[in-house]
Amino acid sequence: MIKEYKTISEVVGPLMAVDKVSGVKYEELIEVRLQNGELRKGQVLEIQEDKALVQIFEGTAGINLRDSAVRFLGHPLELGVSEDMIGRVFDGLGRPKDNGPEILPEKMLDINGEVINPMARDYPDEFIQTGISSIDHLNTLVRGQKLPVFSGSGLPHKELAAQIARQATVLNTEDDFAVVFAGIGITFEEAEYFMEDFRKTGAIDRSVVFMNLANDPAIERIATPKMALTAAEYLAYEKGMHVLVIMTDMTNYCEALREISAARREVPGRRGYPGYLYTNLATLYERAGRIKGLKGSVTQIPILTMPEDNKTHPIPDLTGYITEGQIILSRELYKSGIKPPIDVLPSLSRLKDKGTGEGKTRKDHAATMNQLFSAYAQGKQAKELAVVLGDSALSDVDKIYAQFAERFEQEYVDQGYDTNRDIFETLDLGWQLLDILPRTELKRIKDDMIDKYLPDKEV
Repeated sequence: MIKEYKTISEVVGPLMAVDKVSGVKYEELIEVRLQNGELRKGQVLEIQEDKALVQIFEGTAGINLRDSAVRFLGHPLELGVSEDMIGRVFDGLGRPKDNGPEILPEKMLDINGEVINPMARDYPDEFIQTGISSIDHLNTLVRGQKLPVFSGSGLPHKELAAQIARQATVLNTEDDFAVVFAGIGITFEEAEYFMEDFRKTGAIDRSVVFMNLANDPAIERIATPKMALTAAEYLAYEKGMHVLVIMTDMTNYCEALREISAARREVPGRRGYPGYLYTNLATLYERAGRIKGLKGSVTQIPILTMPEDNKTHPIPDLTGYITEGQIILSRELYKSGIKPPIDVLPSLSRLKDKGTGEGKTRKDHAATMNQLFSAYAQGKQAKELAVVLGDSALSDVDKIYAQFAERFEQEYVDQGYDTNRDIFETLDLGWQLLDILPRTELKRIKDDMIDKYLPDKEV
């Protein structure tokens, strides 16, 4: 029998203290019955002797300390999972918000998940095609990887997220592919943009969507990515699907953590964020991966806006440590009208070499990638030199590199949000751009490869 407590001693922000409790566990789900009969849910944050500190998902406004009662339900926050979730939209706590029927769950899963045994992990090495040249060719996404997008305030990360959700696919496989999308603390306009795009393009038919809006409680924001990852793990490891999880915006998640930490009067760490921010983010990001013997996989693209475009801010800084690279959006490219404004030089995918090459993409992938990186970097340097010293200071080769950088941005990076290029189109486009350079400058590509893919190239 579940015992009811009428011993609420204090309410601070979204937190509530309950005295004289027994047998209560960390992260146990609770139910608060207000004096007017309204029910609210919450979760145990901390236990000290016979005192429990709980967070209320819907907020604590209107709670009467004397007349409200608390019930500890004996289990953590859970998500009812089923294959029927695909094509549906839920709120941040996993409740349907698309006016569809309730999900009849196949099972109830703890949203905190289970840690994957490192010995059971399989190495990510299969190419995922996003249809975006500057990701697929230069910063390749691999199945089971976690590859964040670092954006800035006002930059078009929502358009990029929608494009990836719409276009992403695993090549050379008949296995089912699904997208789990988590909107964390996003505005109503952003939510409408995503939903309209998903419905218009049909992407919703293979997606599970969790939406936590900016005016929803901060506590719900902390549960949203866990809900999404629980759904993804179920589809991947129990239904054998390849699942891509897109979470935007992780900065809002971290702000909610900071808000709860301040309400708990914890000693703040860097910039007021809790000292356990690294550990907390790792519990989310490390839920990506593949498991030996299982067909499915969970691949993550967390998106975060860097406060003041600062890569050393705690959120992007710690995210970069935990994940396998980063895709960086450039304000300079955005102002130049480049869509998507992906800055390929500081961007990085640490697993790109594992998912490319013959049998996965094409054997010229790595060589052309290295040559494009090198040529673009030299072209940018030449353009910067011309700004300072004028075009007359450039050698003939420097002028060719400057022209290459210009065309690279206009023809390769600037593909728009509706163009879906397969990897072979992207590789061919890369060769067309390399055709601008003298053959003597193609030092990172073997001669037989140049002969095969640029047979008419003049020496």
